[in-house]
Amino acid sequence: MTLPMTPALLGSENPTADFSQDNGWVVLGKALAVFVFLVVTTLVMIWAERRVVGRMQSRPGPNRTGPFGLLQSLADGVKLALKEDILPSAVDKAVFVLAPIISATTCFLAFAVVPFGPAARIPFTDIRTPLQLTDLNVAVLYVLAIAAVGVYGIVLAGWSSGSTYPLLGGVRSSAQVISYEIAMGLALISVFLYAGSMSTSSIVDAQAHGATVTLGGFDLQLPSWNAFVLLPAFVIYCISMVGETNRAPFDLPEAEGELVGGFHTEYSSLKFALFFLAEYVNMVTVSAIATTLFLGGWRAPWPLSLWAGANAGWWPILWFVLKLWVFLFVFIWLRGTLPRLRYDQFMRFGWKVLIPGALIWVVAASAMRVLRTSGDLSGAQRWGLVGGLAVIVIGLLAVYETNQRREAALEDARHEVVPDTVDPFEGGYPVPPLPGQTVVRTAGPTAVAGDAEQTRRAVTVGVANETHSEEVRGG
Repeated sequence: MTLPMTPALLGSENPTADFSQDNGWVVLGKALAVFVFLVVTTLVMIWAERRVVGRMQSRPGPNRTGPFGLLQSLADGVKLALKEDILPSAVDKAVFVLAPIISATTCFLAFAVVPFGPAARIPFTDIRTPLQLTDLNVAVLYVLAIAAVGVYGIVLAGWSSGSTYPLLGGVRSSAQVISYEIAMGLALISVFLYAGSMSTSSIVDAQAHGATVTLGGFDLQLPSWNAFVLLPAFVIYCISMVGETNRAPFDLPEAEGELVGGFHTEYSSLKFALFFLAEYVNMVTVSAIATTLFLGGWRAPWPLSLWAGANAGWWPILWFVLKLWVFLFVFIWLRGTLPRLRYDQFMRFGWKVLIPGALIWVVAASAMRVLRTSGDLSGAQRWGLVGGLAVIVIGLLAVYETNQRREAALEDARHEVVPDTVDPFEGGYPVPPLPGQTVVRTAGPTAVAGDAEQTRRAVTVGVANETHSEEVRGG
């Protein structure tokens, strides 16, 4: 039997944005505006990345093409378009051409549910429309689904190239996205619990005002952004979105030192440009989702929020873009400072740290939500929930620590015991000693010809050349 939903619950699950005045031209204009915004942001992002990383490495960035090198990204795009389009003979032509199209189109589709601002009047018209292309009851799930489909472009590119290195890059990407999308999805569960909706516009509205706590007779307004209220989920999402976009230090599907160029090794000209565009648009998309779900979306930060008109009209677009660029700068910062991880370290971190941590946080956030919303619980029941949650968390941490110690013991057992003394000529071929070993020479150039007793020399190999001792026997 299905129970009827209360009006409050039904209203919380539906999007709060009103698109009733949107006609075909308005929808088309919004779609064009989103496309132009993403392309222009990508061009500026490429320029900013090269300038900032150049500054970090004490070298100049692009500074010749246009003022301050601003036209360098556009020049690079024209160069890619005019390059020869090479199609290797071993590729599957249909899939080879389709793969970059899949990657490029899906990253634009994911931006359709991102709100730029509240309802505003279109200039020179009487139409009021939300500054958002569309919204859904399950908008965040739509974004995750589109991101999962975008991986097919990378996997198909590696498979259709007919080469080993692109295939390895495609397989790496599929494993990487599966691993880090699980942690990302688990991190978003607490956002759904606290907002009571999966609609992006409803989640933004849920962060409009924080809870009020009375302390010493004064009412204190707690932070309203989910980045503060749900800090563990915010940290897990930020790490997962770097792995999701294949960016340093998680750029393993295209590791130049290991896989030449990864899944796009065999691509050139416009096909390579589509992959290049998809990577940067994906960065903008995941940054926009992080802004929407954790930083209050288009709402002005404090103290700008004290201004009565800060969250009205077209001003919210400015606050949204500023928050967006905070995340984009972090992407650049990570690339300029952190080295690439080994693949085993990367996968171990995802499966043994992020996913267990996200599961523990989901349990904790669910318990806190129950304590916060259930006013009919007695004091004993509340303390029982808190105690049970603490036991679960401590038990999981104990299991994790025991597992880590067991793996460390197995790793130590695998290490071969190094003897204290070694004869480098024992097998007839000179073998260099390890640091700390004592070399006992019974043959080779140290033996003195004509001696009645064979010469033996013992040399202890140290870290520095001057820290060694030599002993002559039978001389």
